[in-house]
Amino acid sequence: MAASFFFYDLETSGFSPKDARIMQFAGQRTDMDLNPIGEPVNVFIKLTPDVLPDPDAVLITGITPQQTLTEGLTEAEFLKYFYDEVVQDDTIFMGFNTIRFDDEFMRFLHYRNFYDAYEWQWQGGCSRWDLLDVVRMTRALRPEGIEWPFAPDGKPSNRLEYLTKVNKLDHEKAHDALNDVYATIAVAKLIREKQKDLFEYLLQNRKKEKVKAIVDSGKPFMYTSGRYPGEYLHTSAAILLGRHSEQDYALVYDLRYDPAPYLSMSVEELVEKWKWKKDSTETRLPVKTLKYNRCPAVVEGVVKDEEVLKRLQLSRADIQANMAKLLKDPQPFVVKLFKAVALMDAEREKLQTALVGDETTVDGKLYDNFFDRHDKDLMRVVRGAKPDELSGLNLGFHDNRLDALLPLYKARNYPQALTTEERVKWDAFVQSKLFAGGTSSRLAGYLARLQTLAAGNVTDAQRYLLEELELYGMSIVPAEAEQ
Repeated sequence: MAASFFFYDLETSGFSPKDARIMQFAGQRTDMDLNPIGEPVNVFIKLTPDVLPDPDAVLITGITPQQTLTEGLTEAEFLKYFYDEVVQDDTIFMGFNTIRFDDEFMRFLHYRNFYDAYEWQWQGGCSRWDLLDVVRMTRALRPEGIEWPFAPDGKPSNRLEYLTKVNKLDHEKAHDALNDVYATIAVAKLIREKQKDLFEYLLQNRKKEKVKAIVDSGKPFMYTSGRYPGEYLHTSAAILLGRHSEQDYALVYDLRYDPAPYLSMSVEELVEKWKWKKDSTETRLPVKTLKYNRCPAVVEGVVKDEEVLKRLQLSRADIQANMAKLLKDPQPFVVKLFKAVALMDAEREKLQTALVGDETTVDGKLYDNFFDRHDKDLMRVVRGAKPDELSGLNLGFHDNRLDALLPLYKARNYPQALTTEERVKWDAFVQSKLFAGGTSSRLAGYLARLQTLAAGNVTDAQRYLLEELELYGMSIVPAEAEQ
């Protein structure tokens, strides 16, 4: 089968893939020349009563929970459709910021519904890519032939709706998933037409083996990332510091900056310098985690074009001087950096545990571990079981996450098949999730946000959405909670 792209986009109930849900999935397959193949995909997915949508997200998308319930598929139904109609050998799944956002939602969707979270993007020659960093790097290194937008504050911006507007590309309704898919394809065509060499280079070097060859060479390379400041067009010259011994990532140093002030810092000082601080003007630690499997936009070597270096505010002399200082004796610095990473990871895990109650955390435990072959075989048994057979399954999973997910899977996808006892347990689960914390509960926060938004300057259409959201919030309260 010939290779093809599948451009896709999601509209979701919120911003956290652990807690929020996909409400709309849209996509379009194209050939490698970006010509459409077949009909587009546009599907709504039912929201389940244990999830409250973010009102701000709904005001952007215009998709209400009621619409998903009326027109949508359950998550299990959607995934069957996805594998029957969308997944094909040699597909490159891509979109605009899909790797950091949409792909994560898709992984958690798979995990909740007893599918492997990763195989859809690598089995049968499949892979993934992301147009956002291609856009960023094109603007930084090869901007000719394309109009580049600026935000209202005058700063460079690569938002999809800005790009389509200034380049007069069709984008009828931003934040509608299918329209965003068409807009993404149009931007990809524009870049491929105007800067084909860079487009093809990044396409061919998107896989982790190619990325590793560039990054692990020990030579400086050009690197574009949203973590780099917009004033430098998110692009700098970087060099490898060290690879993690167990996980598939590296630490790279931004050669824009003199490393001398950081080399003698303690682990604790490095942690403090590394943390993002809102409205801070001080320079963060110029070290970044580069994950090989996230299709980072990297180009071997430092660009020779002085005009490009000037645009990026880079000096070849500074790059060489900073690299010499850094590589004189890098090992002590690298050891401290990995200790700093471990400290920050521990802090993050502690914070997440404090914010989420134990009984509702299984949905967010995708990354705790990989499922073994034994459990993957049993996951297929679950997917193939009839709704009324799910309660009687005694499968002996090795991973206890699957035991915790099984009753949730049945309740969310086949609520009509719940026994009286299962219904009581499900209602208790929903009540706990919505009401835990009293005045600080999810439902209280949801209703308070609706009131705040309704008191502001809203259009008639937005007021209708807020009213629908209030009705939805009331409709999913378990009967026991109303008494």
